[in-house]
Amino acid sequence: MKLAELERTLGRRFARVATNAVVARPWLWGLFRRPLRAQFDRMAPVWDSMRRPDALGPLELTLDALSEPPRHALDLGTGTGAAAFLVASRFPGAEVVGADIAEEMIAQARAHTPPELLDRVRFELADAAQLPFGDGAFELVSLANMIPFFDELARVTAPGGSVVLTFSAGPETPIWVPPERLRRELGARGFGEFADFQASLGTALLARKGEPV
Repeated sequence: MKLAELERTLGRRFARVATNAVVARPWLWGLFRRPLRAQFDRMAPVWDSMRRPDALGPLELTLDALSEPPRHALDLGTGTGAAAFLVASRFPGAEVVGADIAEEMIAQARAHTPPELLDRVRFELADAAQLPFGDGAFELVSLANMIPFFDELARVTAPGGSVVLTFSAGPETPIWVPPERLRRELGARGFGEFADFQASLGTALLARKGEPV
């Protein structure tokens, strides 16, 4: 096995271990944050070449199912920005923020932002466990192959807004959370109207945050 291939294999395994640990015990994020950030910084220059052509298929299907277009959208774990660009292209009236903990990923995303999206898409270095955004700031929050921090998801999603969680290779995705766990955690925080989607190997879950009583 070549060194680069070995590094990627070990990186995928580490991402799965980190995901399982942090979803079960969010306070463990402090142990995984730095090595995961370093891992994604190293992969940033070749990240787009590693992504399967149909990786965003589940997100496309889910966006089609939204009842209303968002005015403000957040893409967490944005990487090089592909999902953020897709959201912005699908909803021409939306302002989109892409957030990622890896500085090199953000640099790639900024460098590759299409000219026609420069006035509506911006990228910020941010930790999804403690986001620098206000309560209820976004009508749509998307996560593609991203560890979910459920308390922060609930905090930044506007009442009546939606969260979309996609995994490009379903259960084989290194960063993957079982749908029943997603439903349980989101349901406990006021989300409902769950809907599942599948495209090729990828899966997605759409959830809507309830309106205040």
